Amino acid sequence: MDIQRPLGRRRHPPKDTVTSLDPRPAPDGPVDVSEGSSRDRGWRDVVRDYVSLTKPRIIELLLVTTFPVMFLAERGIPPIWLIVATLVGGTLAAASANVLNCYLDRDIDARMHRTSNRPLVTGTVSPRAALVFGGVLGVAAVLWLGLVVNWLSAWLALGAIALYVVFYTMVLKRRTSQNIVWGGVAGCMPVLIGWSAVADSLSWSALILFLVVFFWTPPHYWPLSMRFRDDYANAGVPMLPVVAQDVAVGRQIVVYSWVTVLVSLALIPVAPMGWVYTVVAVVSGALFVVESHRLLGRARRGVTGNALGAMRLFHYSISYLTLLFLGVAVDPLLHLPLPL
Repeated sequence: MDIQRPLGRRRHPPKDTVTSLDPRPAPDGPVDVSEGSSRDRGWRDVVRDYVSLTKPRIIELLLVTTFPVMFLAERGIPPIWLIVATLVGGTLAAASANVLNCYLDRDIDARMHRTSNRPLVTGTVSPRAALVFGGVLGVAAVLWLGLVVNWLSAWLALGAIALYVVFYTMVLKRRTSQNIVWGGVAGCMPVLIGWSAVADSLSWSALILFLVVFFWTPPHYWPLSMRFRDDYANAGVPMLPVVAQDVAVGRQIVVYSWVTVLVSLALIPVAPMGWVYTVVAVVSGALFVVESHRLLGRARRGVTGNALGAMRLFHYSISYLTLLFLGVAVDPLLHLPLPL
């Protein structure tokens, strides 16, 4: 999932039409770009380009779901060294997956206005260099987690990289409108990595939080896809908002939002959680559902473009997940048991 600021007004199709994919399909393989820029560039520019390939804003969101789970698994504050080691390993793993995603999707990025300035498109980083960089990051992530944390966390991190790079990027993204639903499994893995780092095992609580992120991903990403529908259509990527009308997308967003909130509440008796998490989950979840219904309501009234407010839900979905997992971390520290 890419987290980007909107880039100005874009035209959208009339409410009663479905955007078709570009009749010129994306090439079967990535396009060739230059082996780097010929102009002189300082080391800061080089570092900036390589860092941008790791998609730091996505990594931040992934880490938001990693360290709070560690507090719940510990039922307190885990050793600081373990938190730092797990976050370092998780960062390396997520960075590897994102760099390899940029390598494989550089032909798509070249045809999307939102991503046309990425280093692999402009040629400031060569495809070969990006491939090596992503591979080195992945190996470093697995070895770091395995040797410093535990091997269960390491194998889960390797699985997350494989799911994102192979299952989502190579298999699903260009073939099905449900790509982000099943491909989103990779984004759920940091929950399991955080839990296993502390417990060296998994549990029903970890599985519930895994499912929270799984069901949250579509109502988080589809609003972004609605905002940049034209980009995805031009690139030949069949995101749901490209192949379905806004009302149909809005209905699915509402369903997934409700399921997300209901699954989050299932953690209360299973963990068990106290008042802190319960209040946060209920209040933030209610707002999440309300915002989803508002988006559907605007779509039913025929509102399109920026007025549809898709990015409003996109941004709130990030706030919702952050607040929910903050509740996961704080509840065991200030545990106020619910009455039986």
